[in-house]
Amino acid sequence: MIINILAGGPNDHLPDLSEYQTKEDVWAGVDRGALTLISEGITPNLALGDFDSVTTKEAELIEKRSKEIMKYSAEKDETDMELAIQWALKQTPERIRIFGATGGRLDHFFGNIQLLIHSLLSEHDTPIEIMDKNNLIFLKRPGHHPISKHEAYKYISFIPVSMEIHGLSLKGFKYPLENFYLQAGSTQCISNELINDNGNFSFSKGILMVVRSND
Repeated sequence: MIINILAGGPNDHLPDLSEYQTKEDVWAGVDRGALTLISEGITPNLALGDFDSVTTKEAELIEKRSKEIMKYSAEKDETDMELAIQWALKQTPERIRIFGATGGRLDHFFGNIQLLIHSLLSEHDTPIEIMDKNNLIFLKRPGHHPISKHEAYKYISFIPVSMEIHGLSLKGFKYPLENFYLQAGSTQCISNELINDNGNFSFSKGILMVVRSND
């Protein structure tokens, strides 16, 4: 099972959601994201949030068209997205994909990145990705990680989340590295490309953000 979470970011940043709709996929709409799912012809398995970004009539539509509703107060410590990720992790899916989390308010975007970091530091094994029509973002712990070409995402950037990344090696890339020390604040690993169908990256210490992008 894959859980797809749709937040309330600008619709023009969304990929074609129908490409991610299979019988095995579960859809959760966060606040206004639930309304977007309904407008795209997708029935939310769960609509979650304080729903402060929808009208009373829109909220009634969400409640009518969603299989399950989880309502929260607008005054709370967690963001709606944090609550959605907490719920998703409890379902033990093989993967969580987050849409509608880029564009619009930058504080929301950086907050969503923080949630990826929090999940990794909590040692959850479920992969979590933030996706839009031009970008795919995920985090990795130290280790050896295979990576393949993707038609939708030509460029690959490696950004340190921790202050230091030790022993970074990139193989199968246009700009390879071997046992490289990458420090926070560096742009050394921005905009690389695979030269073969498959490659790999590895590092021994730190937390690394991988951003796959297209123009």
